[in-house]
Parts: sequence; structure tokens; C-alpha cells
Amino acid sequence: MRNAHLTINHQALLHNVAQIKRYAPQSKVMAMVKADAYGHGAVVVSNIIKNHVDALGVAFLAEAIALREAGIHCPIAILEGVFSTNELDLAFKHDCYLVVHQQAQVDFLSQYAGNKKTLIWLKVDSGMHRLGFTPQDITSAYTQLRALPCVHDIILTSHFACADDLGSPKTSQQLQVLDELTKQLPPLARSFANSAAILAWPQTHHQWVRAGIMLYGSSPFANKTAHDFNLQAVMTLKTQLIAIQHLKQGETVGYGSTWQAQRDTRLGVIAIGYGDGYPRHLLPNTPVLVNGQKTVIIGRVSMDMITVDLTDIEAQIGDDVTLWGEGLSADTIANSANTISYELFCQITQRVTRFIA
Repeated sequence: MRNAHLTINHQALLHNVAQIKRYAPQSKVMAMVKADAYGHGAVVVSNIIKNHVDALGVAFLAEAIALREAGIHCPIAILEGVFSTNELDLAFKHDCYLVVHQQAQVDFLSQYAGNKKTLIWLKVDSGMHRLGFTPQDITSAYTQLRALPCVHDIILTSHFACADDLGSPKTSQQLQVLDELTKQLPPLARSFANSAAILAWPQTHHQWVRAGIMLYGSSPFANKTAHDFNLQAVMTLKTQLIAIQHLKQGETVGYGSTWQAQRDTRLGVIAIGYGDGYPRHLLPNTPVLVNGQKTVIIGRVSMDMITVDLTDIEAQIGDDVTLWGEGLSADTIANSANTISYELFCQITQRVTRFIA
């Protein structure tokens, strides 16, 4: 049986939650479980952490409903908010917190005729220029929301564009905008910090932090590893060695014959490929672990298979192969694929069997 699988490490996930609280000890924690918990499984992750965080964050209403239908009863915030009065009714029915980032969403709330209340996360565009009221419009939006009977309380929220780049002036510029806003508004709880800000910008923590990639044991910084922050890999992606070939010097392997043996080579074939979500475009010598021994990928990644160099290691058919996770950081593979670990995690397909450890 084909054995491409990933394992979700229960204890590593809880360890990372503890690290978030260590970095931001005075803040409540919203754990990001949008995009199927960054590919880790939203229901699985939510069930593990629901009693250890203060809220869960999803991108849109359907993600919230799926968690409710799976029996998740802790607070859930919808980060994109709702886009119709029908969606608003459903959000209230499922007891969701709502981000409000545009006037239409204020209008939906003003039309709500039910008797429920919710916590509103009022979003200001402090410089990301994606979602949010302009600083000039935020006072009016706050005043309108504060007058509505369905609004229990309001939290001011924003998002940093460059918190993962410590050399960029952007975060400081956004902080200046936000500091000016807090002088204009009544005292409000604030939520500005994503994973990078939790780790590197303690002045942004305030009452709530929103933890994403660090929750899953990956670094948000290009020049720092998860190990630097005492984070543990939650997802380990593995498969098996299914064949061994012997190449003579000068022979090639794979589509396009892009790799040529510079010596007699013992080549392994492992059962995973881009059809499983492993990235196709990789730099030469991207590492893998075969029975814990480090070696490299050779030739192109195929849909179902990858070839690796076994010449200098002990290996036999059936051996375990680690693509990333315990012992091999996903950040390393992401750098080799010119992407980020977020994308690696999210693009794993349903062909890969999932386990919880």
C-alpha cells in the first residue's frame, strides 16, 4: 500500500500554544485555523487547542459553520466578516465574532432584527491596504457600531504588512498610525499582532494576539528558524522508499533528463510527488531524510514519485522517508522551493493519509 502520510503531533501543537503565551503573557490568544488550519486539519487542530486558547480565527463564514457542525463550541471570529444579511443571520445563529472592515457590514448589522449580541472586531487599514476602514473613517464606523443593540463590545484590529521584515520601516509607520487612532477613540481593546509581531514586536501585543504560522511550528522570518523560537513542528510529512536503481556515471534521471550522474550512483525512488502537494520547483540538492539520514533529491519532482541519492547512505526498500517535519524543517524546504511554509502546508492534497500522534 502506498504510504505517503502526514502526522499531526498533538503535544507539539500544545507546546507551541504555550510558547505563544510565553511571548505574550498578558494577551488573549486567537489561534488561526483558517484554510483548514494551514493544511493541518481545522477540526483536528481546534479540538486539540480549544481549551487552551481564547478564540479561533477563520477566514469566512463556511469555515466557522464547519467547526460548529463538528462540535467546536469555543469563540470563533470570522476575519473577512459577512457579506449579506443572510450571512449575518447565520453568523449570529452560530455565535460568531465578526470582523467589520467596510461600511456595508455596518449597514448589515444595523438591519439585524434578532436579539443576539456579538463581539465586533473593527478593522482599520493602518498601511496594509487590503481590508479595513481608513483612519479618517474609523471614528464614524465606531460611533455607528457602538449605538447598535446587537454589538456587545468592540475591539480595534489591524494587520501588519511587514512585521516579518525587521529592516523595514513599515511596521513602525503602521504603529504610528495606530497610536494616533487610539488617541481619537475611546479606550478599546486592541488586536494587532500576528506571529511575526508576537515574536519580534512586543509593543504590539496589547489585549489580543493572533497566532498563525508559529502555532504550527514554523518561523515567519526568512532568516530565523523555528528552532530559534523554541517552536516544534506539528506536521511531519513522510513516505517510503519503493525502489532502488543503479546508474552509471553519465546517465540521467527523470523528466527532461535534467540531472546527470557525476559518478556511479545508487538512486532511490520515493512514493510522493506534486500530486500530493510536494512542490515541483525546487533548488538542486533539496534535502530529505531516509531513515533519519540526510540526503538530497535528484532530478525533477514527478506527479507521484521523487528520486533521491542513496549512494552515501544505508537504505533499503521500505525505509521511511521524511520530506519535512520532525528532523527536517519545513522552512528549509520552503526556501528551496522559493516559497513559504504556509504554502507547503496548505497545498497538501487529499491523497496523503493523515494521522494524529
